[in-house]
Amino acid sequence: MSDEMHFQAVVVGAGPGGYVAAIRLAQLGVKTAIIERKNLGGVCLNIGCIPSKALIEASKRYAFLGDDAAQMGIQTSGATVDFPAMQTWKQSVVHKLTQGVGALLKGNGVTILEGDARLEGPGRLQVKLNDGTPALVTADHIVLATGSRPIEIPGFPFDSDHVLSSTGALALQKIPKRMVVIGGGYIGLEMGGVYARLGSKVTVVEMASQILPGMPRDLVQPVSRTLIKRGAEVITDARAQGFSRSRAVSKVTIELKDGSTREITADAILVTVGRRPNTERLGLESVGISTDERGFIPVDAQCRTTTPGLYAIGDIVGDPMLAHKASKEGEVVAEVIAGLPSAMDVTAIPAVVFSEPEIATVGLSEEAAKSAGYTPVTGKFPFAANGRALTTGKSEGFTRVIRDADTDLVLGVEIVGPGASDLIAEAALALEMTATAEDIGLTVHAHPTLAEVVMEASHASRGHAVHAMPK
Repeated sequence: MSDEMHFQAVVVGAGPGGYVAAIRLAQLGVKTAIIERKNLGGVCLNIGCIPSKALIEASKRYAFLGDDAAQMGIQTSGATVDFPAMQTWKQSVVHKLTQGVGALLKGNGVTILEGDARLEGPGRLQVKLNDGTPALVTADHIVLATGSRPIEIPGFPFDSDHVLSSTGALALQKIPKRMVVIGGGYIGLEMGGVYARLGSKVTVVEMASQILPGMPRDLVQPVSRTLIKRGAEVITDARAQGFSRSRAVSKVTIELKDGSTREITADAILVTVGRRPNTERLGLESVGISTDERGFIPVDAQCRTTTPGLYAIGDIVGDPMLAHKASKEGEVVAEVIAGLPSAMDVTAIPAVVFSEPEIATVGLSEEAAKSAGYTPVTGKFPFAANGRALTTGKSEGFTRVIRDADTDLVLGVEIVGPGASDLIAEAALALEMTATAEDIGLTVHAHPTLAEVVMEASHASRGHAVHAMPK
């Protein structure tokens, strides 16, 4: 390989934003290379979205055998967890997907460079290839897609043994007897839920007044109840101060709302207080780019930075730090580079928490709709009144549709319950298509399906849900 290469476009980072951008660029006839220092697929495929959902699904199936099957008349005994085997299965899922990404990149003619890249001026990247060879890569267009990493907090340095990031929690080979989760956001609840279902005594410590801060409280309550049912403890209005360790056991000290302190014994401490963008070592100063106070790179609707020919997508450009947002930006930036009229102009981006039960939202909450000047009206429909939910044995939660009283336009949808992660797609399409609540209500939904709750909640917002008691 030559130590100097030129491409029309180079993408730095092969996560769900970067590899999508590279493939789309190649499809549009742009000679493209992608640079990735570790694993194709990035955090999402390797140490994030996919492996966590594999463990979530496996742990839910185990929990079903343990105590949920009996209600259906299924008697089980002797079910055990071979956790190393579960981890092996999880990794096989990851391997299939990352291999698929590699095949797609090669199949579309994208050049894959394995190494670490740093900007050395406009259109120039110094790359240290993984074999130790330096290379200069030049390009007419450079797309930065380097993702993010877990935030480390004072007093709790990650060591992959006792103090874990989400990455460490996914790689454990033994189920801890006791786990303290610092941070009650979506990652903490997803991973804490996994280990609670697998038998760990889990304690969630959240600084705010509720877990999943910022979400409507009634959406969060079913998740909190289920965690407690699984034997977990949820402590809010509390701050983790530090820990001491004796052999393999840790004592975590937390400060409560009244100023008192408490010690919690743990075999593993999981810290999930957020993520920070990977922008420090990119050499942004060489092209005159400054990040904001949180380390994010400012971009416009076409994903352009202030430096011509330089673009940024994904977690490094700001919230929401979600894989599907990054993938959409990847498509947009590729089309912009290829000269097509494209922009990041989506109406709303869905958010999902793979908790038990799942939570999914899209668009405006009732409070946000009021703040935006609308006159919101809501309709709520419980899964307990949905035939399909009852047949699964999982009927906790509800769907809420928020519409504008003046125009009937759907402003937002909130779901907590079985299948929320899939059901939210219909709601996202409704917002993107500027649908009214009447449009959703008039659409015939197959019966019996979980999707009927969206139709029923839409009817409820207009005062005529057939299967719900009137207010």
